[in-house]
Amino acid sequence: MKNFCTINYYKKFLKNARIRRYCTGTDNKNKIKIDNIRNIGILAHIDAGKTTTTERMLFYSGTIRSMGEVHHGNTVTDYMEQERQRGITITSAAVSFPWRHSQINLIDTPGHIDFTMEVEQSLAVLDGAVVVLDASAGVEAQTLTVWRQASGYRVPRLLYLNKMDRADADALACKKSIEDKLRVVPLMLHSPITHEGKLIGLIDIVTKEQVLWKLGRGQNYERRKLTEKQDGRQWEATLNNHTSLIDTLSSLDDQLADTIIQQESLDNIDKKEIDAAIRRCTIDMKAFPVLCGSSYKNIGVQTLMDAVIDYLPSPIERNSLYSSFGEDLSARAFKVQHDDQRGVLTFLRLYSGEFTKGQKIYNLARDCSEQTGSLYVALADEYRPVEKVTAGNIAVVSALKATMSGDLLTGTQAAASRARGVLARRLQDPGEVEALLQPSAKLRLQGMDAEPTPEEVADLLLGIGTTIPDPVFLCSIEPPSISYQNALDTALAELQREDPSLRVYSDEESGQMVLAGMGELHLEIIKERIIREYKIDVELGPPQISYREALAGRSRATLAVDRKIGSARQTVKVDMSATSRKGVTQDKVLKLDKSADSAANLAHIHPRYMTAIRQGVSTALLHGPKLGCQLVEVQVTLHWFEVGRGTSESVVAATVVQCLRKVFEEADSILLEPVMSLEIVCPESHAARVMADLARRRAEIQHIHMRHNNKVIECIAPLSELLGYSSSLRSLSSGLAGFTMEFHSNRQMAPHDEEKAIKNVTGF
Repeated sequence: MKNFCTINYYKKFLKNARIRRYCTGTDNKNKIKIDNIRNIGILAHIDAGKTTTTERMLFYSGTIRSMGEVHHGNTVTDYMEQERQRGITITSAAVSFPWRHSQINLIDTPGHIDFTMEVEQSLAVLDGAVVVLDASAGVEAQTLTVWRQASGYRVPRLLYLNKMDRADADALACKKSIEDKLRVVPLMLHSPITHEGKLIGLIDIVTKEQVLWKLGRGQNYERRKLTEKQDGRQWEATLNNHTSLIDTLSSLDDQLADTIIQQESLDNIDKKEIDAAIRRCTIDMKAFPVLCGSSYKNIGVQTLMDAVIDYLPSPIERNSLYSSFGEDLSARAFKVQHDDQRGVLTFLRLYSGEFTKGQKIYNLARDCSEQTGSLYVALADEYRPVEKVTAGNIAVVSALKATMSGDLLTGTQAAASRARGVLARRLQDPGEVEALLQPSAKLRLQGMDAEPTPEEVADLLLGIGTTIPDPVFLCSIEPPSISYQNALDTALAELQREDPSLRVYSDEESGQMVLAGMGELHLEIIKERIIREYKIDVELGPPQISYREALAGRSRATLAVDRKIGSARQTVKVDMSATSRKGVTQDKVLKLDKSADSAANLAHIHPRYMTAIRQGVSTALLHGPKLGCQLVEVQVTLHWFEVGRGTSESVVAATVVQCLRKVFEEADSILLEPVMSLEIVCPESHAARVMADLARRRAEIQHIHMRHNNKVIECIAPLSELLGYSSSLRSLSSGLAGFTMEFHSNRQMAPHDEEKAIKNVTGF
């Protein structure tokens, strides 16, 4: 008995030692080579299974010892109270874990369009992404949005067909949906294996192997080579799929095509050569691998992690832009968060050099230096202090006051100047320009009047941040009493820094503080966070629509001001005009008249007065003549400017504002309303009632198709008609329908709709 107890004790000791060693593999992050790091994000439509997939990855890598569930509210990455109550992801969370002697730095992102800014900020710093699809639905509305966002940053992607255990899951229908809606080439690497209607494993089409998961928590699975004798029809289908995959790859990848020509056969091509071809096609975005699984049922997650290592790029294979920094530090801030104990935390993606605790940094976007505090590595809401973080990883630093998401940081101003010079020399080669320019940077270059120099392009590439969408919902926000006003101002300032898509401003006419966001849910979450985290019992007014105004015509006006304020005489004379111009960029809103007389006059404007004029133009555009809404697609031309000695900049700015208000009133304006892309999924039995309701809401039906037993209605509808639509849709469909919507564009309104909108806003 004594011997048995001794043996049992040592068995337990060795088992625990093995687990402990495996789980602390993340402590040796600096030992992992940059080639073996993968910085990826998980993107998807609402409820496709992003957080569940992340939770399984953490469990199988040994980072956590038990798996949480979204519906139980105990997952690692959904750590906010609101996330756990609602079962949705609101804020992106960063986690790191080891897999196959490599390290995966993963960011779990929200699926709701209201929190699209979190996705946008994350994509700017990712090397690759996993796009999760619901296998029973294929490509959905928000999938298209995140796909478009990822394409804007040229992020290579894998597609993961989750929920393959569902009875209505269909891998072939998903493949067709990917081809039709995303217009890309899918590479099917898996096909599902079902037994008595249950998903039990996958067929690996690359290796022609069967991968079967055993009962339990999914850690144990076995691979078996398919044979013609034993597997018959399954072997034949797999062979056809394998041949089709090789055929598609050879048409996209020249190296694999050369190998096939040398062998004179599609058979017996080495797995390494197939994997290398898939990797090249994925990184060049010629094709996108498609994998299958069911994260909730613990099937296919390990093969997904293998694919991340095998097919997605390392930091060295991406980000050639930052090679201009050489050994100097270059890091991009992509998230700002306020922590009760640690203060302001800034998440940084390191591209080159290394970051040490307490390091001084230089911010290129803000043109200022800052001193950092503590340095951490994040696992969702847990922060482990470290002394150093190396290139290719994600670091979290405290004490940065000026840095915002999207800013580029380096060690010193001299390092920034060196990098600019190196990049400008590289950009003299047209091939380098094409390789380095992202689609978002191309749009900004197209907005420039003159051909930009390599130095200007270098400044644009290094300074370019994330695109901040315009808010579509407004509501007033009030503290419970005036004594809470300062605390509320602080809370809103912190929340705005965390979430750039949130805007706060004071309405001139009513004196109310106005909160502007991406949707009703967005504003509701902000209210809950202020109540829960800042202990201020705020009240939100009813949601309002964020209308815009555009000029109907062209007008010109002159305004002269001659006043004595105190002992100083203030004299200004401006001559300005304004006209509507589509697609005008922010830096081109103010234009100087190039005619001979005007050019001679405007050539001598002092820079400080020029700054005041620009400030005046920006202020004037915030309030249109019709409803006081922001004016868009307007270009202002300055024709003449005279100023007396000693005149202050504030008087110049105020004169410009008054002159432009006169111009806008004479030109008249039209009201633009936000229009949303709406996708409704409802049972066929309720479709007629839903369609009749949409007709009353001024919706334009774009497309209707069947998805299993449900009708999918795609339409465009004004946001003003969709307030509280979720409760109306539930009533119409007995709770069986669902919908998603995202901002489409601002559109001109019909005269009677414009009158109705003005009456709703003003009350008369």
